Amino acid sequence: MIRTQLTIINKLGLHARAAAKFVGCTSAFSSSIQAGRDGKMVDGKSIMSVMMLAAGKGTVLDIEIKGEDEREALEALTTLIANRFDEAE
Repeated sequence: MIRTQLTIINKLGLHARAAAKFVGCTSAFSSSIQAGRDGKMVDGKSIMSVMMLAAGKGTVLDIEIKGEDEREALEALTTLIANRFDEAE
């Protein structure tokens, strides 16, 4: 199991389009992926759950990944967030 924290850095945070990209990324992996904040963890493969986190710019997300491809999943998710969900700002 990998546990880490990732900071949302894009201007609009995890709005609908960014949440869809987040879930698209996490769903590509077989590992169980949880995301959360303030002690509340949700299914990182559920768009509704991810949107309910209401993660604006600067929000630190707790990430838990468990499974055979956990390292690859973490790398992909870290890259997606670092690239600001490929949004022009």
